[in-house]
Amino acid sequence: MPPLKDGQIRVRNVYLSLDPTNRIWMQAADSYLPALPLGTVMRGVTLGVVDESRNPAFVPGDMVQGFGGWQEFYSGEAIGWTKLPRIPGVPMTAFIGAMGHIGFTAYLGVMDIAQPKRGETLVVSAAGGAVGSLAGQIGKIVGCRVVGITGSDEKCEWITRELGFDEAINYRKEKVTDGLARTCPNGIDIVFENVGGEILDAALARINVGARIVLCGLIAQYNATTPTPGPYNFAALLLRRATLRAFLVLDFAARFEEAASKIVPWLLSGELKYHIDMVEGLSNAPTALNKLFDGGNRGKLLVKVSEEPKSS
Repeated sequence: MPPLKDGQIRVRNVYLSLDPTNRIWMQAADSYLPALPLGTVMRGVTLGVVDESRNPAFVPGDMVQGFGGWQEFYSGEAIGWTKLPRIPGVPMTAFIGAMGHIGFTAYLGVMDIAQPKRGETLVVSAAGGAVGSLAGQIGKIVGCRVVGITGSDEKCEWITRELGFDEAINYRKEKVTDGLARTCPNGIDIVFENVGGEILDAALARINVGARIVLCGLIAQYNATTPTPGPYNFAALLLRRATLRAFLVLDFAARFEEAASKIVPWLLSGELKYHIDMVEGLSNAPTALNKLFDGGNRGKLLVKVSEEPKSS
């Protein structure tokens, strides 16, 4: 490994987050972050432990989160790395399973963009995934009626029985249009959209006046080789005077502390639950990433790169 320069740190990556946005970063064109040239380390959010430091803000043993990449060790500038607290009763994985960019996305998407009111109907796509499963629970905490769309009976049972969703739709066994007619007879007030495509189109057909569509992701088209058609029901936004707003959690960095102050008590009280889908070994990351696109994961998909520090 290269010797550190003044101001730099070396981090031993412990957990690597696998996210749908990894697919966007593989594209040749810039996205919301610069494109990754071939031959460079794949970008990825990691939880790790400072192994060596020439930066006064970090000491060996600090638990940190940042863009550590798909590698065992990160060596470089400390910009973008956050020192994490050790909270009794909160395991290390929680900082990437329910807090960090995952939990903050769910919290800020629901609370800031959707601005839910008690009694409203919230529909969440990819409800069995990391962000969707949290967004639905946060909707329940603030008094919404929550319907989740997911891809298996197992996930439908998980989000309703364990996470408290009111209804679930298995899009592989039932047309989403039929499922939404069954579960949302009075229309939809909020859509937390992670998928796009036909699922978003079906939701737009049932939105109420003043509905809010939170555009968090479009996973259905990340692997598309031709332009994705639709949404055909786009006119519903005008007819129902609805709002569609896309967002990236990076835009809300100033609000992360506030989000954490809400999420931690919910975790400790059991109101908010999360599931870790753990993959052992960095060498398995490329194939494990496919689980995000074929529906094979439940909750947050992580790769265990190395062992947690004993003190955590």
